Amino acid sequence: MAFRDGPFENIRVPLVWTAAVAVVVAAVGCVLLLISDARAQNSPYQPVRAGVESVSGPVGGVFAAPVRWFGHASDYVGGYFFAVSENRRLKRELAELQPWRDQAIALKNVNARYEAMLGIRPEPPVEMRTARSISDTRGPFSKARLLDVGAAKGVKVGNPVINEHGLVGRVVGTSNNVSRMLLLTDVASRTPVLVDRTDARALLTGDGSGNPRLEFVRGVGSVQVGDRILSSGDGGGYPRGVPIGVAAKGIDGSWRVKLFSDRGAIDYVRIMLFEDFGQLIGADDLNAPPLTALDTLAEATPAQTTAIADSAARRTAAREAAAPTTPSARPTPGGTE
Repeated sequence: MAFRDGPFENIRVPLVWTAAVAVVVAAVGCVLLLISDARAQNSPYQPVRAGVESVSGPVGGVFAAPVRWFGHASDYVGGYFFAVSENRRLKRELAELQPWRDQAIALKNVNARYEAMLGIRPEPPVEMRTARSISDTRGPFSKARLLDVGAAKGVKVGNPVINEHGLVGRVVGTSNNVSRMLLLTDVASRTPVLVDRTDARALLTGDGSGNPRLEFVRGVGSVQVGDRILSSGDGGGYPRGVPIGVAAKGIDGSWRVKLFSDRGAIDYVRIMLFEDFGQLIGADDLNAPPLTALDTLAEATPAQTTAIADSAARRTAAREAAAPTTPSARPTPGGTE
């Protein structure tokens, strides 16, 4: 039986309502495409995006609260039933890490003494802001999140974002109270890194998967499975030494990185208010006179003063002896005086 001959033959869909629903769906799709644009920081629609994120941020936080509460409840129930095995595992890890802790304390003391002897000035700590992830924008390639801290707290485009395990991403857009974070796994993410064991440089490139690629690795055999990957600080976008992950071999033969940030849920993060290395040193230190260190020298002894004066006198006598005679004192060739 055809549809038009059945019980629904008298149903009529109003044309106006159909057009209105289509317009609403198209508008929602445009807004979602605008939010998920990976080139937002260079887009002329950045003010519109900032306004949309300012409105969608609190709304996303309200809708994400039940999901977050359910996750905390499931973690609590799972921890209750597996408390015994978890306790044994933690005791075993604690026993393994105790020698490493003692060694780290000893190396820290030695390093502090070397810095004091050599007069090395360590880098000052970078100011941070704590934020919470309130919305998750995911797609086949786009990996981004909205954070509930914005320009009102000093957050700027380019600030690195970390959690308790390591580097998570960077800020690519800000409004007054909301900022947009691009994860390391996004296709638009490019991070200069180094291999901790060999100090070899590389570029961490996101491709939409959970494990970004290591590209342009310098040196043959400079990367091995299990090597720790840190931020190199090249280009001034990230501080040097921020932990990122460990190297692993992909099924396609390429080098990839297992991110430390994947060890737990990316719920609460910290935004590093880091712009470039210029903020880590004062302008007075950069513009100091070139011979400032001479003011710290001790006064010369009488013997040193005598030796310096004698050396200066000898140099003066040597210059006078090497000076040519005047033209009037020279004899003319073939003639008499």
